[in-house]
Amino acid sequence: MIELAIYDMDRTITRTGTFTPFMLHAAGRLAPWRLIFAPAAAAVALAYVAKLIERKTVKETNQRLMVGHRVTPARFREAAETFADRTLRFNVHPGALDAIATDRAAGRRLVMATASSRLYVESIAARLGFDDVIATNGIQGLDEYVSPKIDGENCYGPAKLRMIKAWMAAEGLERTDCHIRFYSDHASDVPVFEWADVPLPVNAHAKLRRIAKARGWPLQNWGI
Repeated sequence: MIELAIYDMDRTITRTGTFTPFMLHAAGRLAPWRLIFAPAAAAVALAYVAKLIERKTVKETNQRLMVGHRVTPARFREAAETFADRTLRFNVHPGALDAIATDRAAGRRLVMATASSRLYVESIAARLGFDDVIATNGIQGLDEYVSPKIDGENCYGPAKLRMIKAWMAAEGLERTDCHIRFYSDHASDVPVFEWADVPLPVNAHAKLRRIAKARGWPLQNWGI
């Protein structure tokens, strides 16, 4: 039996979300003048809260505002590396580090499955010792610049489960051959919780706490 431990990232491993902090960090390092667009980026986020646009549109628009479309992968990696260092110093739940270490010691394959952008997630995952990353993907154009456009689906909600299944197929992993633990803080991940063998809600917000109690899923708090 192949043991997989699949982790969400934002507010599961990390204390806070990471997309907006990364965009601000990247703007500060790559094009500081773009910080003047921060209020516009906040307005885009509010439009999502008001259900006027989709999450995918928020990410594409705010990356275009804060970083632009003339950044090479190498420059993105430089920003991602420094952001990952800062994230591990200031924005990781101590309980998450303990859980990751326990799963690693048990011989489980560590997989991060997150709606956050692969542009910076891989640097964080590498520092935490993850084996694989499933994340929202960007596009590198023929001009070798990173596009603000998302390649495929935003790895969120039911799309996350589809992307996990696609990753497993690409890796040659049959569901019946795997025993899967899944950690997340958010009710949007209920499709993955229901599919996993061991659903483990952590740092759960109110809606997920209600669902977990109704279904008998054990609640954990990694912030203590």
